[in-house]
Amino acid sequence: MSLVEGVLSKKLGQKVEAGDTVEVKVDLAMTHDGSTPLAYKALREMADSVWDREKIVVVFDHNVPPNTVKAANMQKMALEFVKRYNIKYFHRGGEGICHQILIENYVLPNMFVAGGDSHTCTHGAFGAFATGFGATDMGYIYATGETWIKVPKTIRVNIVGKNNRVSAKDIALKVCKELGTRNIYKAIEFGGNVVKDMDMDGRFVLCNMAIEMGAKTGIIEADEKTFEFLKKERKMNEEEINKLKREVVKSDNNYDKEIEIDITDMEEQIALPHSPANVKPISEVEGLEIDQVFIGSCTNGRLSDLKEAAKYLKGRKVHKDVKLIIIPASKKVFIDALREGLIEIFVKAGAMICCPGCGPCLGAHQGVLGDGEVCLSTSNRNFKGRMGSDKSYIYLCSPKVAAISAINGYISSDIHES
Repeated sequence: MSLVEGVLSKKLGQKVEAGDTVEVKVDLAMTHDGSTPLAYKALREMADSVWDREKIVVVFDHNVPPNTVKAANMQKMALEFVKRYNIKYFHRGGEGICHQILIENYVLPNMFVAGGDSHTCTHGAFGAFATGFGATDMGYIYATGETWIKVPKTIRVNIVGKNNRVSAKDIALKVCKELGTRNIYKAIEFGGNVVKDMDMDGRFVLCNMAIEMGAKTGIIEADEKTFEFLKKERKMNEEEINKLKREVVKSDNNYDKEIEIDITDMEEQIALPHSPANVKPISEVEGLEIDQVFIGSCTNGRLSDLKEAAKYLKGRKVHKDVKLIIIPASKKVFIDALREGLIEIFVKAGAMICCPGCGPCLGAHQGVLGDGEVCLSTSNRNFKGRMGSDKSYIYLCSPKVAAISAINGYISSDIHES
């Protein structure tokens, strides 16, 4: 079986195959300040109770603090939902992006995770089945704890070779270029020696961007890297870890398609407007002048990303014509960055540090683009108008390239001191 088939078969207690339609009990359900009000409205049309207040997570992250009356009213309605049903796990504005909150606190291997946000696929990095749902579906899930799903076919992507110059973000962009954006209702299973050696932060990046390839989810087999992460970050004990290890599902070559990507000679990658699949090696884009750089988002706002950016920004200044915006993915990331002196490095360099959350990624606030402006971003989407004006231009890159480019004033992979 593919990994997705294995995880769903284990959960259902019977063998399922790609194409089967099954009803599944949800282990964890999440909505944010943008999707909770809509799910709440749908729920109220079905029932006046939730299935399990301890399996629902609500996070305020998309517009924090709210900067419009509409955003404030959405959060007011979401808070009404939390209070009405005594939801146990509520993360107020400033605690972080919903996907990072789930990474730090909730998701485990073999879980079925339903989220009211398309990038819920991030959590496939734990060896879980995680995917996004619309508001009506989330309302039904909140009411019943169940949903139906068609078991997706799997595309296996083997990433091989060795290259210390490129990051998981470069690899994700390369995969997006190779697969395109029309892999509708497929699972993308990542493997190969590069993924095996990759830390969890890198794996989160790969799975996060599966939705940009048109997929239903991304997934990676749970292994020692997964369990070390859970021990270190979640403080899980040996008994808990060993129990998870006994339940691990392995992938077994039942793929609809299989490709191999060798990164040995790969350059850093840049996604050009207006698609995450419109990707070129940096040598073909280098020198393009930029107005704004954004380092953050559910793709690249973790501590390892901030450390990477700080390596290049330390003792240097952001170019006089560039706005550099840095947003930690969570309060925990923010505090850790403070303790390690990263925030001081960023502020001295001339960056603007904003409240943990989604920030300018969705074009709501904290860095909206004007007509004709060019932004280099570590986020996951560069659709037309995504970050503000539909006359602006968004390029996607790694934290390393973002930091270097902020210093130079143009897209680049090496610092050019004046």
